[in-house]
Amino acid sequence: MTAWFGQPVIFGNDDGPDQPIAYPHTIHAGTQPGQLGLDCTFCHRNVTKGAAATIPAVGLCLTCHKTVGDGNDEIEKLRAIAEAGDAIHWVRVHRVPDHVHFVHEAHISFFSERDGILPSAVCSTCHGDVASMTKVSQVKPLKMSDCVDCHRDNGAPTDCTTCHY
Repeated sequence: MTAWFGQPVIFGNDDGPDQPIAYPHTIHAGTQPGQLGLDCTFCHRNVTKGAAATIPAVGLCLTCHKTVGDGNDEIEKLRAIAEAGDAIHWVRVHRVPDHVHFVHEAHISFFSERDGILPSAVCSTCHGDVASMTKVSQVKPLKMSDCVDCHRDNGAPTDCTTCHY
């Protein structure tokens, strides 16, 4: 499969698109020795407050990388972008069609509160085990049937206007 509603679909653990800065989720979110084990919400802070997960601004990265990572080429790229006052132009990996409204906050809150699980466990339902990816890729298509099945399984509304408005 190459596209769904004009969006690239890339399946596989490290088959994602090249990014302007190689950001290893394994180091930041991984839970193995030497990895930081950060929850998704540490960087994707809007995910618990709004519709979109949002990609963090350069300033958030510099919270740590102003002092951590000297000599690392990717961190030097990050610092140069910040010095220039520019944004990182990430290549989008996950996207639902424009006629679909997916509110991350509602999904994160529902499963976190009902099941008592960390947001990262909720995120992995659709995004896969990003913590194990050196390059983020879309691990499964974001199909309407998956959404409807999940809504049915969890007692959520399945009428069209729930997601299409």
